[in-house]
Amino acid sequence: MTTDERFERIEHVTVGIAEERRKDREEYRSLWRDTQRQLNDLTGKVADLGDRIAEIAEESRAADQRFGARMEEADRQSRERDARLGDRIESLASSIGALIARLPPPAA
Repeated sequence: MTTDERFERIEHVTVGIAEERRKDREEYRSLWRDTQRQLNDLTGKVADLGDRIAEIAEESRAADQRFGARMEEADRQSRERDARLGDRIESLASSIGALIARLPPPAA
């Protein structure tokens, strides 16, 4: 094998290696772009999820406040009913006591 043939063979191998490196770089760049796109998509989804969680938290706080107000109203109404019932029982007991006081004494 002559020197020129050896140089041609080395050049051929070098060109092959350079071509493989070029293809690898293109593949790496493509993978990097895909990864960046996926990261950007994921970042957007996480941001949307954070916004939705904040909305749900606000809705939960509002529902809790409405529930608390309804419970306070129910408590107020219950106390009013209890007071009216107590007044009615007291009135009934007084009426029964007055009725008993008006009855003639039992015969012996």
